[in-house]
Parts: sequence; structure tokens; C-alpha cells
Amino acid sequence: MLTPPDAWRHLPFFAESLPGIAAVVANETRVVLPPAPLVFAALEACAPDDVRVVILGQDPYPTPGHAHGLAFSVAPDLRPLPRSLGNIFKELHSEFGDVPPNGDLRFWADQGVLLLNDVLTVPAGDARGHRRLGWQKLVPQVLEALSDRPRAFVLWGNDARAHAPRLAGHGHLVLESAHPSPLSARRGFFGSRPFSTVNAWLKEQGQQPINWTDP
Repeated sequence: MLTPPDAWRHLPFFAESLPGIAAVVANETRVVLPPAPLVFAALEACAPDDVRVVILGQDPYPTPGHAHGLAFSVAPDLRPLPRSLGNIFKELHSEFGDVPPNGDLRFWADQGVLLLNDVLTVPAGDARGHRRLGWQKLVPQVLEALSDRPRAFVLWGNDARAHAPRLAGHGHLVLESAHPSPLSARRGFFGSRPFSTVNAWLKEQGQQPINWTDP
């Protein structure tokens, strides 16, 4: 059962698009990831007024046991880390000389970092296998709802960067780079310094910086 998160329930997506998506997911013969109660975990972790930073990903990890509803994050006991997350940690280490103790990034969400994927479900073993279900109607509505005041947006990869035009003109910090996946990380992700750039901007806004490394 895909239940809309209360704080975001007002978005048209949940009345207009989710019922059709939920019906397709319910009839999917393959295992769907993440488990249904975790599909909206990112939005449940960050109500609109609490969001300070948005990091946009593509779709959940297609390996069973990896995805738990927050983009790039994994369960704390998972080893080895997915390669995209490993590259994120390499960039973190280059910026701060430290990394979190494991791949569970829910402590970022606790600080107002919305870790949202463009597509919120995936069939096990079939990366991007649900990209045509209609999930992409959600992110534009989320971004519009978050344009009531300046926030920081981190767009990794072409899917995320396609949203950049709709973020213009609101005073946001918008950072774009290649995706941290092994296929593209060396084409502009490494060395982009997104985490320290976001923190410098937050300080300019009179806000506390994000603690990216120490839960």
C-alpha cells in the first residue's frame, strides 16, 4: 500500500497520479524496491518547512536489501557500499577528511536534507525499470512547493539536472554535476565540492551548516 506522506499530501500528484502508479506496482510480478512502507521515506523524513537542502537522485538501488527510501542511502549494516555511495564518500573525504561510519544517511534527513529520487520504485535487478510509470510528475511539484524561500539544490546526473530551469529565479543555490556512479563520477563529480559549497551558502543565509560526516 502506497500511502501519501501527510506533510506532502496536498500536492496534486497524490490524487491525480499515485492511484494509477500504485495499481501498476501492485500488479508487478517482480519484487519491487524499496518495500512499500519505505517508498515515501524521504518525504516522510522531511516536511516542506524543514527542508534546507535537496539532493536529487535517479531511482532506487535495484539490488534487494539496498534501497530504503532515501536517495543514495542504505541500511547501516550494508557492506560493501553501493559504488555511487562509495564515490560520494570519496568526495566527502576530499572535502572534510572524514566520512560517515556507514551508508545510512538518515542523519542528513534529520538536518533538513531531502534525499529524493526522480523515480521512487524499481523492479529488483532492473535499474530504471519503472521510469515510465509516471513518478516523474512528483519532483516538479515538490520543487515548486519548495520555491517559497531560498534553498540549496544539488543535481547529480542528467535526470536531476533537467530540473534546473524550474529552479531559476527563486534565490536558490543550484549545484549541477555529473552523477556519482562509476560510469560518470570522473566526468565532473569528483572535485565538485558540493558539500562544502552548500555549507558555505547556508552560513551566508544565517543557517547552521549540515554535519555531513558525524551522525
